[in-house]
Amino acid sequence: MKGELILKKANYIILGVAALILAVTVLLILVGGPQGIMGSVMGGRAVPDDLDTAETRLSDQGIFKVSITSSIDPVPVNQIHTWTVHVENAAGQILEQAEITVDGGMPQHGHGLPTKPQVTQNLGEGDYLVEGLKFNMPGWWEVTFHITANGQSDSVTFNPILK
Repeated sequence: MKGELILKKANYIILGVAALILAVTVLLILVGGPQGIMGSVMGGRAVPDDLDTAETRLSDQGIFKVSITSSIDPVPVNQIHTWTVHVENAAGQILEQAEITVDGGMPQHGHGLPTKPQVTQNLGEGDYLVEGLKFNMPGWWEVTFHITANGQSDSVTFNPILK
């Protein structure tokens, strides 16, 4: 009799916890959709409705015009590959001696890139080779280039969405 009572209480506790998990999941879906769940669990943010996924962009302060080209199209998941970054000033003049660093991550999950990509070669004509890029899962990524050229510095962020 005592054992049956303990078993009933345990079942009620398990059902209560399951109901709480279900209620929280439904609430997260209503508040932010699937991105709301990931954002809440992983500390990230939802994909903006107006996300700019262009492969040519002006830098944040409008100093540089930057284009990216992946060595593999579409950009792969779980494969190290290279990008070519083309850098011009805002007037369209090629920048031959830019210093470029790379960072990024996955905003929805709150983590950085799984590798440390870097510019390894100035290819000339404003083109720079970036080696060591890898994206370890599908979704929205940010890749930011910090550029210094002709005594000016600025950054530009690209938003590839991998499938």
